[in-house]
Parts: sequence; C-alpha cells; structure tokens
Amino acid sequence: MTVGEQAFWLAAPGRGELRPAEVAPPGDGEVLVRTLRTGVSRGTETLVFGGGVPASQQAVMRAPFQEGDFPAPVKYGYLNVGVVEQGPPELAGRTVFCLYPHQTRYVVPADAVTVVPDAVPADRAVLAGTVETAVNAVWDAAPLVGDRIAVVGGGMVGCAVAGVLAGLPGARVQLVDVDPARAATAAALGVGFAAPEDAADGCDVVIHASATAAGLTRSLELLAAEGTVVELSWYGDRRVELPLGENFHSRRLTVRSSQVGTVSPAQRGRRSYAERLGVALDLLADDRFDALVTGRCAFEELPSVLPRLASGELAALCHLVVYPEE
Repeated sequence: MTVGEQAFWLAAPGRGELRPAEVAPPGDGEVLVRTLRTGVSRGTETLVFGGGVPASQQAVMRAPFQEGDFPAPVKYGYLNVGVVEQGPPELAGRTVFCLYPHQTRYVVPADAVTVVPDAVPADRAVLAGTVETAVNAVWDAAPLVGDRIAVVGGGMVGCAVAGVLAGLPGARVQLVDVDPARAATAAALGVGFAAPEDAADGCDVVIHASATAAGLTRSLELLAAEGTVVELSWYGDRRVELPLGENFHSRRLTVRSSQVGTVSPAQRGRRSYAERLGVALDLLADDRFDALVTGRCAFEELPSVLPRLASGELAALCHLVVYPEE
C-alpha cells in the first residue's frame, strides 16, 4: 500500500479539501501512476464545485474514476497527466493521460491510460480531454472547406474548438466573446475575434460554448439560411429561454447538441474512443494550444484556488495544477 497519498474532494458545495488516499499495489493489467499535472476545466468543474449538477443528470455526469456522489462529498476530475511507475513494460516510465481526478498517485487498468506523444509536454497534455471534446464537436459540425464559421464563447472548450478549426483551408473562423481579452487568445490560435455585436453573420455553422442564453440567441442570429448551431454548452440545472419565433422557421435554422460522451455519428463505427483521444493528443503537438493554459497552482493550494475559479476572481481557461516532484 502506498502511504502519504492525497486526493482533492468536494466536501460540500463550495468547499473542497485534501484527503488521504489509499493506493494499493497494481495487479496484473494495471498501472501505478504518479501524477505530474492535472487541469481544472473552469466550466464543468466549477459547476460541480457549486453543487449545480441536476438530479436528472447525475448519472450521466459521473467521471470515469469518480468516488462519491453528487452533489457531495465527491472526488471529481478528468484531466490528469502522470508517469507510469509500475505496470506493463511497454508503459513503465511513459508519460500518460488519464481521465482521473486530482490525486497524487493512483492505480487504474492499463487500458485506461493513453501514452502522451513525445512532442507534447505535460503542461499541454492536460488539455487532451478538452481537445477531444472539440474534435467530437467538429465531427458533429462537419464543416466544409471555405465555410464561414463562428465559435461563440471563448472559454476553455470554445477556444479548443477554435484551435481545431483554425487549420481548415479557406475557412473564415471567428471566436466571439464578450471579454476583449480573448482577442489575444484568438490571435495565438490563428483565428479572428469579435465582440458579439460585431461578429460577422452569414455563417454556415456556429458552434456555441458560452453556456448563456444570450450566446445561444446570438448564435442563431449569426447563421445564414439553413445554417446549424452545434450546442456544446452545459447548463446544469438552469433553464434557457430562446426566441424560436422571429425567423427561426422561415430560415429553416437548426440547433443540435454535441456531447463527448458518445463518438459523433459522423465517425461512429470508424473511430473508437481511444482513437478520438489519440487524434486530440496528436493535435496538441502544436504549441498554439499553450494559449489555453492561463493559470497554475500547486496541488496543495487547490482547496483555496477552486472557490476563486468558481467565483470568477481567477479568470482562467484551463488552470494547471502542479504536483510535487520526486
């Protein structure tokens, strides 16, 4: 049994703490991983931190290695990069990504980890789960060469989508956000930027990720006739009002959901979950994605940092958590 390990738990909505974690030796087909970095997704994880997961979605929202139940106490998280200390020879010593919560060491089945390519540093590799969400959304959107595309909402997921779309030949890709500071992020990713009132309309597709009714409404307004909004936002237990009168029907507009829990129908049967994650990790060899990592703290600071992320005092996209080196 490994002693002295710790994990971050949501003890009650709005209050987190570090708790001792028992880690047994790995068995056959398992790996022992020492965590190097984890990432806090300011959208989903702060919603969980505030106790905002509705009862109807608590089963769907469970993370793969979550302990406890919503709203609390719960050990939650899914952006973990570590080094394999014990396991099959082909994995021993390798840097891996895993959908595991914030914990100093852990044991999981060997097939639950994905080797991080040598060209991807650990700081950037924590984005793998978010870029995987972006890849799935782009598969759902199925944009064409030369399309006019807006990504409404410059949070962690929206910026990841913009980064994935930036390489589409001939496309006009614009990140739309109320925060003018996101202009620098857009520039780093290689896409355009606009405030909502200045965004270019006539879009073939809009990917919405602001998690606001105003953002979704503006997304519809930006569409060309017969265009599609791909909805990525997670609203938790909040109701959303949307103007589906006006020209929604006359222009034959579409709103469709995208969610990373299933592989997009556009690729289902051809790509597995593991292959989708592999695509995301390969994309992260591009250092443009460093623009999404906008804050960092030590693991022991996480209980005091998460309330500041949830309140907006820390305006991070992905907040990096750094673990002790040994």
